[in-house]
Amino acid sequence: MPESSAIEQAFRAGERRLWGLCYRMTGIAADADELVQEAFARALQSAGELSGTDLDRWLVRVATNLSLDRLRRRRRREYPGSWLPAPLETDAPEPAGDNGTAERVELAEQVSYAFLVALEALGPRARAALLLTDVLDYSAAEVASTLGTSEGNVRVLHHRARRTLDRLDVEKTVSAATRQRQGDALTRLLACMMQQDAEGMRSLLTEDVRSVTDGGGVYTALREPLVGRDKVIRFHLETARRRGPVSTTELRWINGAPALVVETRRLRPQMAPRLVLRCEVDAEGRIALLHTILAPRKLSSVRFTV
Repeated sequence: MPESSAIEQAFRAGERRLWGLCYRMTGIAADADELVQEAFARALQSAGELSGTDLDRWLVRVATNLSLDRLRRRRRREYPGSWLPAPLETDAPEPAGDNGTAERVELAEQVSYAFLVALEALGPRARAALLLTDVLDYSAAEVASTLGTSEGNVRVLHHRARRTLDRLDVEKTVSAATRQRQGDALTRLLACMMQQDAEGMRSLLTEDVRSVTDGGGVYTALREPLVGRDKVIRFHLETARRRGPVSTTELRWINGAPALVVETRRLRPQMAPRLVLRCEVDAEGRIALLHTILAPRKLSSVRFTV
């Protein structure tokens, strides 16, 4: 029987990888925190049954299945409004060297927000098959053992998942050029909102821009995505006007890309005092998609002053 110290050593060695898997599986950093600790607790409780077991593989299997249960339970419940993944504050990506290796490694660890959004289009088991294969580099046999299914079924799940993501045309990582365009667009957008500059916003947004907000049922948010430049301009200018004085606004690295982290002095109970605002841009740097995350549970991995 492995001693608790051996289990703890195996857990600490793989903790970051387990957390990344749970975060990608559930889309919520707070869930990942809980699930990783639950996997560790179960390992300690099962120490008598783990003699000769590959502890790393065992922990991955338990974390995967805990994540599947959490994801299924979430999807069975009605969510108040649009659901968005939890943003994750990250370090600034390392500049690419001659061969770009440092940047590729950094970005691989900082899975893009757009990729997390796209994962929501997958069923729970297809999501697990994709992540175990593409992120953890598991073989079809290893994924089958983890999910309790056949290798053939794993290949079908993975193929369908990849086909879905290919159709959505979403990359796991964000290029340096795209990050620059996102940061520039958000900086200009903030200035327009603070100055109530509708014409300035018009030049920043695509005609069919979409705005999605997630208040988690706690704070005022759009019940469904808002589509169209004029509607989005009116909504965000009015929201900025009603929100009250901005205490701090900072451009930070969120999921490996720039995003605005905002704190305000709340004037109304239904208005969120903290939020993260991120965007997707087109090749010309115009904003095609705005995400505003307000739900408190979604902001557990973002630093705030208060």
